[in-house]
Amino acid sequence: MNDSLRGARIATFVYFSLCGTLMGTWVVNIPAIEERVGITHATLGGLLVLLGLGAFIGMQVAGGLTDRLGARVVVPATAVLCSAALVLPGLPRDPWTLAGALLVFGFCNGCLDVSMNAHAVHVEKAYGRPVMSAFHATFSVGGVLAALVGAATASAGLSPAAGMAAMGTLGIVIALVTARALLPATPTPAETATTRETEQAPATGRRSTGGRIWILAGLALMVMLCEGAANDWSALHLKDVLGAPASTAAFAYGTFAATMTIGRLLADRLVARFGSMAILRYGAATAGVGITIVTVSPWIWAAFAGWALFGLGLSGCVPQLFSAAGHADPSAAGANVSRVAGLGYVGMLAGPAVIGWLTHLVALNHAFVLLILLCATTAVAAGILRTDSDRTPEPAHGTH
Repeated sequence: MNDSLRGARIATFVYFSLCGTLMGTWVVNIPAIEERVGITHATLGGLLVLLGLGAFIGMQVAGGLTDRLGARVVVPATAVLCSAALVLPGLPRDPWTLAGALLVFGFCNGCLDVSMNAHAVHVEKAYGRPVMSAFHATFSVGGVLAALVGAATASAGLSPAAGMAAMGTLGIVIALVTARALLPATPTPAETATTRETEQAPATGRRSTGGRIWILAGLALMVMLCEGAANDWSALHLKDVLGAPASTAAFAYGTFAATMTIGRLLADRLVARFGSMAILRYGAATAGVGITIVTVSPWIWAAFAGWALFGLGLSGCVPQLFSAAGHADPSAAGANVSRVAGLGYVGMLAGPAVIGWLTHLVALNHAFVLLILLCATTAVAAGILRTDSDRTPEPAHGTH
């Protein structure tokens, strides 16, 4: 394996970590910004919709740009823009200005998210073996780094704007220094695309690549809706349903996030051995078992075990869907990833809201039945990845 490919993989890790750190920096500063602007939780919830809208638009824009200009141009450019935009939410003193800042930051973050995932697909193709899940694990690590830095800057007495400006400046430097290690061009020769389409034909029948992409996007929506629901409702479940003290309930999300990160670090090896279809199918099934335990168990220790299984099961699902979208048509990897990531992001944002709406009708733990159904549907539909599970034999004829 040549040094340039190894360097491209390391650079991709850096950009994923940077993206997670930038978003995490915003998240850890939310309470201080909310207090400074003087808004309620309800108003903040509405403003966060604009963050999601900006991200969704950015994803759609960046997908086509990455296919046309190449990831080596788009990834560092969007990383610089996202780093520069990080300071914007820390500056406003009124809701309207904050709304504009979140829309811009969301747009830049969405652009970076899709372009770096498209580059990750090209790195994975060049390696000839699964490497996507580890990139997504690094994104999670970036969020942990942001929490640590945010705590340090807050204890040092820095304002949100100062702390976010410092992190943004560091992000710009990292983005520019790392750029030269990215792959210089998209490795998508016409014959490779033709070969892959031919190999897929028996399994997909007459289903078009476009139709397959939208199925992948639908699955991403379901999986990421489950993830979003866990982010916002896991701690509240232990506190409100099982009566755990707040200090104990907080560990519910920590358990979920920890097993999610560990699972993503291990998933690439499992994909190489069993195939991406198996990871999606059995991962979704494991997540379904986990959230079922959460739904029915009256014991706190069992709830922790359920949230742990839920995170472990979901951990490898999204990377497989993104990878499948990018490999479906290498000449349009950016556009395809943008569709899957965009709809998945809608699910991530919708998850907390949907569960919240259901709590007006049923108890919180009973609302989790929706998540059980989504996990079961994903497991049943995992056959959409059947062709991708055989990607590991490629090194015999594709490695240079």
